[in-house]
Amino acid sequence: MSLEIARLFLGLLLAALHRPIADFIFEREHSLVLASRQRGIPLPRVPKSETFRTIYFSIGIFIVVVQMLRIYQVTH
Repeated sequence: MSLEIARLFLGLLLAALHRPIADFIFEREHSLVLASRQRGIPLPRVPKSETFRTIYFSIGIFIVVVQMLRIYQVTH
């Protein structure tokens, strides 16, 4: 039960902090794509930062919903 609650808070934390996490990942991926292109490796464009934010927020909310369902199942 405590593991489910910890995961629930992890999902809430991810949903709450999705913008700084997504911006950090966006910067890293952008620099990785630029470095690869300079070495002659063609890679597709990096998605927009808003796409990264939406993905991380969605993952956080998905974790919250799954853990709420698990807590409900354990208690009933």
